[in-house]
Amino acid sequence: MSCLIAAPCSGSGKTLLSLTLAAVARERGETIQPFKVGPDYLDPQLLGAVAGRPCRNLDPLLCGEDWVRRCYRWHGGRAGRVLVEGVMGLFDGRGAGSEGSSAAVADLLGLPVVLVVEASRQAGSLAALVRGFRDHGPPRISLAGVVLNRVGSERHHRLLAEALAAIEVPLLGVLPSHPSLELPSRHLGLLTPGELGDLGERQRIWARLAREHLDLARLWPLLAPPACPPEGQDPIHWCLDRVPAASAFAATAGADAGLPVAIASDAAFHFRYPEAQELLQACGLKPLSWSPLADDPLPRDCRAVLLPGGYPELHAPQLAASRRSLGSLRAAAAAGLPIVAECGGLLLLGQELEDGDGVRHPMAGLLPFGARRGPLSLGYRQALPGADGLLVRRGESLCGHEFHRWQLEPRPSRGDGLAEVESLWQLEGWGSPGRIEGWTAPTVHASWLHLHWAGCPEIPSRLARAAASVVPLPRNAVSCNPVCG
Repeated sequence: MSCLIAAPCSGSGKTLLSLTLAAVARERGETIQPFKVGPDYLDPQLLGAVAGRPCRNLDPLLCGEDWVRRCYRWHGGRAGRVLVEGVMGLFDGRGAGSEGSSAAVADLLGLPVVLVVEASRQAGSLAALVRGFRDHGPPRISLAGVVLNRVGSERHHRLLAEALAAIEVPLLGVLPSHPSLELPSRHLGLLTPGELGDLGERQRIWARLAREHLDLARLWPLLAPPACPPEGQDPIHWCLDRVPAASAFAATAGADAGLPVAIASDAAFHFRYPEAQELLQACGLKPLSWSPLADDPLPRDCRAVLLPGGYPELHAPQLAASRRSLGSLRAAAAAGLPIVAECGGLLLLGQELEDGDGVRHPMAGLLPFGARRGPLSLGYRQALPGADGLLVRRGESLCGHEFHRWQLEPRPSRGDGLAEVESLWQLEGWGSPGRIEGWTAPTVHASWLHLHWAGCPEIPSRLARAAASVVPLPRNAVSCNPVCG
């Protein structure tokens, strides 16, 4: 049975331990399936890059408990080893409770917990901290042992080992101080694998440090895959079978040929779950990568456009200079192609985007706002649509997650802006005042909210139907647009 790697709080070293164990597995030639609890994009990118297979998010709030069980057993049962990294502190869930927390997922899947503790300024007090997490609940957890981070010396190590022995909790090793274990980050989290030019060398060092400082003889059995993987349907088709119209449409749409759908995919737009592409393919669509940063036009015969989250604010000057891409996006809107924008993707549709230095840069100008850095918006949100739109329907209730530091300010619409858009939905969340948010129209869905489509499979099905009903965007659709020169 596998374990869940958790910690008292963020920044304790969960990701570092997960990466070192994944590096050991790859060095040994073993397959390892990584999972990440919660609505995270950046840690999973690193885990997936090191493990060599896509990291899967386990989030019962976004996807439901049935999906979490099935996803874990299906993907975990097809690898030699399994690694599950928790989120935030062990009992941190929605609001002040433990709903959706790492502890809740450990309880749901029956996984023991390996607790990573940042111990740089502790000695005997470590016992009180670990005992508190071991005995706290609900949900109650089974503590397999502790890995210590930032142990200062051999004497410090002995003090901490004695403190754990006094409460009969195994010490499973330490994460030493080492430059390769210092992971650079920015305002939303860690840098992406593509920005770590030395990732391959780091992996080799991580594997060596794990051999020298971790008790791999005790940790390795805690990475065992689930004993009984499910047979029959994979999670994607199980998911779509909950939407009766989806399977029928996929069968008639010609899944082999596929209807082309452009997905913005570059350093500015890369926050998406692997299930999104898999669900689109299962619905009869053909996802195609499209790079606004490279000033690419939309792909030939494109039927819809997806703008996922990411870091457009870090690339605002280059995006503003991508006149062919922005013109292509305006042409798609004018032609009535479905456009779905989420979080960072939303910023591309506005009038202007301020970079981190406060310099304003023009964007596509399809929606009436400008964006600038502001206070952090973070947390789960319940979304109640106010009207029928491209992806959602009045009366539905969806759970999503919001995480951004850029805020929107109203701007007058330009002549080439989207017409007939209205407010998308009411958002409610713990500690967050209810508010109207987003834009919707028969061909537009634009919001700050991140959704995991495994929890709302109606969405890819509706997008597929909308894509099938439009005339494809011709290759020369932008050539006569004056903004393209």
